[in-house]
Amino acid sequence: MSGLPQLLVEVPGEGYHRALVSCQMACPVHTDARGYVRAIAEGDFERAYLIARGPNPFASICGRVCGAPCEAACRRGKIPRVDADGAYVAPDRPIAIRALKRFACEQAGPESRSPREVLARVQAHVPSIGAAPEEMAALLRSGVEGRFQKADGQRVAIVGAGPAGLSAAHDLALLGFRATVFETEPVAAGMLAVGVPAYRLPRELIRREVAVIEALGVEIRCGVTVGTDVSFADLRRDFAAVILAVGAKSSRGLGLPGEGGPGVLGGVDLLRAVSLGEPVEMGRAAVVIGGGNVAYDVARSVLRQIAYDAARTAARMPQVGSVTLVSLETLEEMPADTVEIVEGDEEGIRRMNGWGPVEIQRGDDGRVTGVLFRRCLRVYDDSRRFSPQFVDGDRVLVPCDTVLLSVGQAPSLGFLGTGGEDVEQARPGWPRVNPATLATTAPGVFVTGDLAHGTRLLIDAVASGKAVARSVYRHLTGRPLEAEALHVHTVLPRYARERGYEEIRRVPVPVLEPEERLHHPEVVVERGYSQEEAQREASRCLDCGVTPVFDGTRCVLCGGCADVCPTQCLKLVSLLDLARTPDLDAAAALALGAVGEDCGDASAILKDEDRCIRCALCAMRCPTDAITMERVAFQTTWRSS
Repeated sequence: MSGLPQLLVEVPGEGYHRALVSCQMACPVHTDARGYVRAIAEGDFERAYLIARGPNPFASICGRVCGAPCEAACRRGKIPRVDADGAYVAPDRPIAIRALKRFACEQAGPESRSPREVLARVQAHVPSIGAAPEEMAALLRSGVEGRFQKADGQRVAIVGAGPAGLSAAHDLALLGFRATVFETEPVAAGMLAVGVPAYRLPRELIRREVAVIEALGVEIRCGVTVGTDVSFADLRRDFAAVILAVGAKSSRGLGLPGEGGPGVLGGVDLLRAVSLGEPVEMGRAAVVIGGGNVAYDVARSVLRQIAYDAARTAARMPQVGSVTLVSLETLEEMPADTVEIVEGDEEGIRRMNGWGPVEIQRGDDGRVTGVLFRRCLRVYDDSRRFSPQFVDGDRVLVPCDTVLLSVGQAPSLGFLGTGGEDVEQARPGWPRVNPATLATTAPGVFVTGDLAHGTRLLIDAVASGKAVARSVYRHLTGRPLEAEALHVHTVLPRYARERGYEEIRRVPVPVLEPEERLHHPEVVVERGYSQEEAQREASRCLDCGVTPVFDGTRCVLCGGCADVCPTQCLKLVSLLDLARTPDLDAAAALALGAVGEDCGDASAILKDEDRCIRCALCAMRCPTDAITMERVAFQTTWRSS
């Protein structure tokens, strides 16, 4: 059969249907994104919030600033788009999952409800750790989820009130512990509160999300510095276990000539000062070195401060108040999210790609006068390892009076002092960690978040916090806490989709016009979806948990299903051709091995899951009712003996 040798043919095995729900599998805490997106499409915003919140105590915040690995995995983004003549145009765009989560949380989360009301509703929906699709609610309420014996109220100390530390505290409270969180900053939430700018994440929303965790009985002591106000030895003496969740909050330097001295700041130090309202000595022309999201947070925050100060004092003069962002990477290689780059360009940030800093130049008075850069030929070698190559003869001087370094962050473990001598460090600032248990070399001391894995996404920090809570449970109770996967298969006899859903293009997330964004440093850029926009965007979801299931005992291999398939995801092939295909997985080869040349005219149906849009036309066309539309839902639960 023409083209068949190029196919990779696999026989579905265990976990196949779970893998189809690619958005849920990509989420580090396995949030059922499909579930809450479809609930929004159906107008059930309460259910949407409860599904989103179940496994994630920071659902409302993730709706604003999550890196959204679920969107990167979204199957809608793999469906080929064709023009009116049927010619291929481009892949479709994924569902705006993060923005839809924000919408659900605004409708029924802490944005509109009191912390205790939110907590009561979440616990009534799912009585313990985790979330569940609606099809599982009865199973969970019957006690499947709660098959673990709660702890006896042992006290656990957590150093750091960032997303990892607070997620650990949240789950420890559910597991029966008394968690106390020590935070050196005057506010809780770590870098969410002192790193992410207010124009992306409103401070009142952070306070409301944290208040829900406090409603569980978690104690958060802000303005308490471990190593100064309380020693690490005291924590180990007074608490049954200690979790280190301090994150990587220290700016890294580059060791450039001229780097030491006034006018050079760490990017995260600038963000912290702006968030806490602390004075920062800034010039009128700033250079930000870096190409990631934090670099853009820094550049856009500086731009807002300059614009706001200028508006309060005098008319802004030409050539005054410039921000230049310089990165080693090309535009295509920049690690920053596309939306950050686009919005930064709209707001007037000057961007220079492919340049590396050589020297920070200073005048006779010691003040910064500019930064010398050289052209970067490439950032990575052929193995994608960081190995920049430069053209020394191609240099440019960028005049400025302020330099902000946003080239990475590192943790600081100086607080261990007395009492932490047995916490071994793999390298300075990074403790040696058991990757399976997140335990350090010191008995009863664990780590989580950036300190355990390096800097990652917000949702990775949440997942790490939940994982360390389970490890502490095992350590202090001596009981195992094992994952148990629940699967529910449901036949959908009345399955139907919204009219024209396959043709709907992604609904852009509304944002303020660029000139409106700089009126105040805390003006939120993203406006979010209206109800109509949210439901339209949610209706694009392919509902990948639903799939056509074929009954081989009924199928007459008429080919009608393949004929009506609008995306040509079904193909009828002979078993003889299939058996000769070189790209068979082991299971397929084994299944066909006994057929050999004796398969005669027998046939099989191949299905391309990346093309299937779950339209059900195949099921409607089948003359023998051999095809049914079925939903698979799954949830990881925990049990102890």
